[in-house]
Amino acid sequence: MARKISTEDGRAALAAVAAAREAAGGSGDGGLALPRAQTATAVRYLLQLLAEKAPGNTVEVRVPPFGAVQVIEGPRHTRGTPPNVVETDAATWIDLATGAEAWPDAVAAGRIAASGTRADLAALLPLRP
Repeated sequence: MARKISTEDGRAALAAVAAAREAAGGSGDGGLALPRAQTATAVRYLLQLLAEKAPGNTVEVRVPPFGAVQVIEGPRHTRGTPPNVVETDAATWIDLATGAEAWPDAVAAGRIAASGTRADLAALLPLRP
């Protein structure tokens, strides 16, 4: 991540996501009515919190097009496709990180692509920002 997102900015972006969902009747639309910058800030802030909670380089967590981080201690990955990858969309990532959805439910619904023996983040989520 290029720059650290302040707690204030991160929480403001998460509040905007929650408000947009509430206005949409609580639907899981992922805050699609939000300006792209707020969605990006919310996603990046939550990725930042995950990296702080589980520092390391074993698992790459991707939320395209907004960001990616490497987390969890273990063997360092440096080139090519990492052996342990988690990829999901912005709405699912926000739901997982804030506790609105459980990891097993998102996996069962096919909203998470996880590969590798260490690509299970259930024990790290939610982040409770």
